[in-house]
Amino acid sequence: MDRLLIKAPYVISFDESQPVMRDVGVLINDGIIERIAPSTDFDGYEGDILDAEGRVLLPGLINAHHHFYSTLVRGYGKAKPSKDFVEVLNHLWWRLDKQLRQDDVYLSALLSILDAIRHGTTTIIDHHASPGFVTGSLSAIAKAVKETGIRGCLCYEVSDRDGQAVSDAGIEENYHWLQQVNNAPDPFLKGLFGMHAAFTLEDRTLRRISQLVHELNCGAHIHVAEALSDQQYNINHHGKRVVERLHDFGLIGDRSIAAHCVHINAREMMLLAETRTAVVTNPQSNLNNAVGIADLVRMSDLGVTIGLGTDAMTTNMLEELRVGLWAQHLKQDNPSCAFMEVTNTLVRNNPLIANRYWNGMLGSVKSGKAADLILIDYQPPTPLNDATWMGHLVFGLSQAIVDTTICAGRILMWNKQLSLDLDEAEITSQASELASRLWDRM
Repeated sequence: MDRLLIKAPYVISFDESQPVMRDVGVLINDGIIERIAPSTDFDGYEGDILDAEGRVLLPGLINAHHHFYSTLVRGYGKAKPSKDFVEVLNHLWWRLDKQLRQDDVYLSALLSILDAIRHGTTTIIDHHASPGFVTGSLSAIAKAVKETGIRGCLCYEVSDRDGQAVSDAGIEENYHWLQQVNNAPDPFLKGLFGMHAAFTLEDRTLRRISQLVHELNCGAHIHVAEALSDQQYNINHHGKRVVERLHDFGLIGDRSIAAHCVHINAREMMLLAETRTAVVTNPQSNLNNAVGIADLVRMSDLGVTIGLGTDAMTTNMLEELRVGLWAQHLKQDNPSCAFMEVTNTLVRNNPLIANRYWNGMLGSVKSGKAADLILIDYQPPTPLNDATWMGHLVFGLSQAIVDTTICAGRILMWNKQLSLDLDEAEITSQASELASRLWDRM
């Protein structure tokens, strides 16, 4: 439908000028929020109307660092126990990614997106790896993105860990994907130049990628100091810390994403702030891998823009938000700290990061913005207003159920049922068969 009126008793807008609105109508036209006004102003409106009684309207959520490719490993129990993060990579993730084929990549993305839609996420910045299927891998993911109706920013993680030929193929995959999205702009698909991490990239590779990043005028997306071993490797082999090395190659900047940043020092934080590089924290993944907890308070104090991702541990951004808050309480040894620093990762900074690629259209309920919206079942038992909405988000809405997900004005889920032309039972059955074969190969 081109036009839709949502009558909402509560709107949490993520817009600082008017965070909470009561009893308003939100008129969507051709994928854009055309008008927001008191519901009574729309009396007599004869078009399609969605009555949001008993629900709260929010912007569609944004996931700033994800891995679609990990979905088919869910439940896998054959990985050798690991004593540190490098062993986690060797025992599980690098065994998985080498065995991924085209159908695995496509269905893994499809299932992950469907789950994200159920949890109110409408935009995902993904980071992909499949050394056995490099060329065409981003197109396979893009097919899943287009079929589900969300927005995706895609890249392939270049690494030298699998040899020169695979590294070269990864560079070419990024290059051709970025040319495609630049030459044929699509409101649902964007791109970054992906790299794994500095400890799996030689100088010659970073130099070549730097040339292409500047040629394409794009950003990079790379894991940074996720574990202390990344720093130790770069210091021992290159005489530089991770952020310093990337900075020397011109690979950080205002369109780039540095994921994790658990083990960076104050100088690195200042470099990230000075270059306006976005950091994306992934607290559940960091806790699960026992690599540590990023110091969001210190980074925020130094002016770093910090977003929130899931690193594929979940597709539930509100769950990630809560864990991020508890993690900072532990990190800072203070149960009263970091509420604003953590909450802002999702409600302020993820939109800032995504809007570097989507030209300011995402992340708020405001006239002229994209109609990426969700409805969550929630009737506030205490006052919900400009002073309390963040508390409701963390302690109330995060525990409620997403009822409706809309992207670019298209209803992707309504009344908790997906509204897509996809046979989910068949998709799940196919995925189960593919996963069994994948696990055998692993």
